[in-house]
Amino acid sequence: MHNFYIAFLCCFLLVFQNSSVSAKPFKFQTKSEKTGDILFKANNLRHERELGLVIATGSVELIKGERVLRADTVSYNQRTDLVTATGNVVLMESDGSVSFVDYAELTGDFKNGVVENIRILMSDGARLAAAGGRRIEGNKLELRKAVYSPCRSCPKKNKTPLWQIKAVDVFHNKLDKNIEYRDAFMEFMGIPVFYTPYFTHPDPTVKRRSGLLIPKYSSNNILGVRLETPYYINIAAHKDATIRPIYTTKEGLVLAGEFRQRFKNGEIRLRGSGTNGTKVSGGKGFRGHFFTDFKHDLNKTWRSGGEVKLTSDDTYLQRYGFKDSDTLKSHVFLEGFRGQNYASIQSYFWRGLRNTDDPAKIPLILPMFEANFHTPVGNGNAFWKLDANLLSLERSEGVDSKRISLKNSIELPHITPLGDVYHFYGSLQTDVYHNSKYKNSSTFSGRVFPMVGVDWRFPLSQGTRFGTQLIEPVIGLQIAPNGANSEKIPNEDSQDIEFDETNFFSRNRFTGLDRVEGGQRVYYGLKIGNIGFETYSTGFIGQSYRISRNSDFAENSGLKENFSDIVGGLSIRPTKNTAIEYRFRLDKDNLSARRNEFSAQSGPPLLKFNLNYNFFDEGSGSGEFTDREEITYGFSSQISKAWSINASSTRNLQLSNTLNQKIGLNFHCDCFTMNLNFERTFTEDRDVKPSDTVFLKLIFKNLGTLHTESGDG
Repeated sequence: MHNFYIAFLCCFLLVFQNSSVSAKPFKFQTKSEKTGDILFKANNLRHERELGLVIATGSVELIKGERVLRADTVSYNQRTDLVTATGNVVLMESDGSVSFVDYAELTGDFKNGVVENIRILMSDGARLAAAGGRRIEGNKLELRKAVYSPCRSCPKKNKTPLWQIKAVDVFHNKLDKNIEYRDAFMEFMGIPVFYTPYFTHPDPTVKRRSGLLIPKYSSNNILGVRLETPYYINIAAHKDATIRPIYTTKEGLVLAGEFRQRFKNGEIRLRGSGTNGTKVSGGKGFRGHFFTDFKHDLNKTWRSGGEVKLTSDDTYLQRYGFKDSDTLKSHVFLEGFRGQNYASIQSYFWRGLRNTDDPAKIPLILPMFEANFHTPVGNGNAFWKLDANLLSLERSEGVDSKRISLKNSIELPHITPLGDVYHFYGSLQTDVYHNSKYKNSSTFSGRVFPMVGVDWRFPLSQGTRFGTQLIEPVIGLQIAPNGANSEKIPNEDSQDIEFDETNFFSRNRFTGLDRVEGGQRVYYGLKIGNIGFETYSTGFIGQSYRISRNSDFAENSGLKENFSDIVGGLSIRPTKNTAIEYRFRLDKDNLSARRNEFSAQSGPPLLKFNLNYNFFDEGSGSGEFTDREEITYGFSSQISKAWSINASSTRNLQLSNTLNQKIGLNFHCDCFTMNLNFERTFTEDRDVKPSDTVFLKLIFKNLGTLHTESGDG
C-alpha cells in the first residue's frame, strides 16, 4: 500500500549505493525517469556493502507532490530487491487520508509488497484497521482481519464504536474501484447484528455507480404490505435515473421512477409512477402521475423553465404515498433580467385535487406577459417606473378574459436635514379588457386610474443600557377617484384579500390588477422597538381612514367602512430561550378580535414547549379558509447531545376535532442517525381514510439509509 513512496527511496538509494557512510543530517532533491522530482530527507545514511544493504535512519521523509512517506528507518536490500520501512511509518495521501503502519516490505519495482498492523484515517474521519495485507501488481490491495467504522464522537473515549464492520478478508481493486468483503459482520454496540458471506461497494473515489439502493417497507390497511426496492442507474456523469418498483399486497405493482440530467446551461428532472389500481368509483384501472421541472439559461439576460404536474385522479398522490399540495400547478416561462428591468412571458394551468374543485371553472392562462422598467430621474433618488401586463385567460365554463394593463409611476423620496423621510408618488394606470361568454356576449371595457400620494416617517433611536430604543411614527395620504371598478371588468386575480400589517402600507390592498383601491384615504401607524444583545421587542399598530365607504371590499374585510380595522403585530424575545410572535386585526368598533395569530416557544433545549394558535373570524380570511380556529401545541426535548424527543397535536377548535398527532424519538451522532416517528391523521377524502403510521429511518454514514414504515388506515 502506497508502495511507490518507498520506490522513490529505492531510486535515490541506488544512485548513492557506492557512497561512503554519512553521519550528518542531509536533504537532497533528485529526479528519476520513472518517478519525477523527489524530495528526500533523513538524519543518517549508511551503506553496508558486505550485506548489500543501504539504510536511512532518523526522521526519514520522502515527498512526491502532495504525497508524503515518513518512517524511523528505511532500508533497501540489493540482493533480494526488497525495500522495508519500520518504526512509526506514516503514509499521507493527496486526498487527505493518512495510513499508520508498523512494518512495510516492498519489492524493488514497488508493485508488490506486504504491510503489518495497518491503520487508515480517511479524509472524512472514517477509520479502517487490519492485522496485515499485501499489494499485488500495484493496483490491488488485500487486507486480512479488517475492521471499518466511521464513528468518532458516538462512542465514549476508549469504548467500542457505536457500529463497525468486521471482515475476514477485504479486497480493494483500484482498476474497477471496488471494495469487496468476505465473511463480514456488522456489530452494533459491540453486538453482531448482521452477517453476509459477501458484500461489495464502490471505493471512495467513485461518486456514483449503478446498483440497488436501500429498500423501504411500510404497511397499512389500504395498500397492505408495501415494499419498495429502488435501483439506481448511472447513465453518464451528467445524467442518471432511479427505477422504483413498489409491490403492494392489496393493489399489486406500482412502478415509479425518476430521471435527471444536467446540461451546460440548464437541467431537467422527470418523475412519475403508474399502476393498475382500484379507482374511487370502484373497479381496476390505470392510476398514476407525471411531474417534470426544467430550466435553461439562454444567455446572461434570458432564461427559460417551468414545471408540469399531472395526475390521473384527485386522490392518487395521497393514497399511494406521493404526497403533494391540494393544487397542482403547471407553469412554463421565459424571463429576462437586466439591471433593475424585468420581462417575462408565462403560462399557467392548475389542477384542483379537493372534492369541491370544479375543473371546468379552473382557468388556463396562455399567455401572460409582464414587463417592468426602472429608470432614475435627475441626480437624486427619484425614479420612473413602467409596468406592463398582457393576459389571456380561458376556461371551459365561465367568462374568458383578455387584459392589457399599463402603469406609469414616478417615485420622489426625500430626506430632510432633520431626519424625517418624505416619499411623494404618482401613477397612471390604464386597463383594457375584452370579455367573451359574458352574459352570452363579447364586450370591451376599460378604465384610466390616476393616483397621487405622500407618506411621512420620522425614525428616532436612542441607546441605553438596555439596548437601542426605536420609535417611528408613520402618516400617509393617498388620493384617487372613486368607482374605478366597473362590474364589466372581471375579477380574476384580486379575490383573496387579507388585511394585515404586511400590506397596511400597500397602495392597492387588492392582490392583483383587476381591482384598484380608489377614493381618498389617510393611514397612520406607529412602530416601536427595543433591540438588546440577545433580546428584542418590536411592535406595530396602524389604522386607515377613507372619506367615503368602499363597496368593492367584502363586508368583513376590515376595509369597507370609513375607518378600517386596527392591525398590528408584536415580536418579543425576552430571554434567550423564549420567543413570542403575535399578529392581530381588531374590530374598529368594539376592539374584538377579527384575526389572531399567536406563536410561542419557551424553555431550554432540555424541555421546550411550543404553541401556535390561529383564529380567523367569518369572512376575514381568504381562499379556502375564510374562517378558521386552529391550535397546534407540543414540546421538544434535547435529552442529551445525541437523544431528542418531540411531540405535537393539531386540533380544529371550530369543528372540535383533532387533525393529527405526532411523536418522534431521534438519535444523532457523527456516524449514525435514527428517527422513529408515530403519526395519526384524521383526514378523510373519498378513498383516503384516517390512518396510523409508524416510520423508522436509520442512516449509517457511508453505507446508506434504511426506511421502514408501518401503520393502518
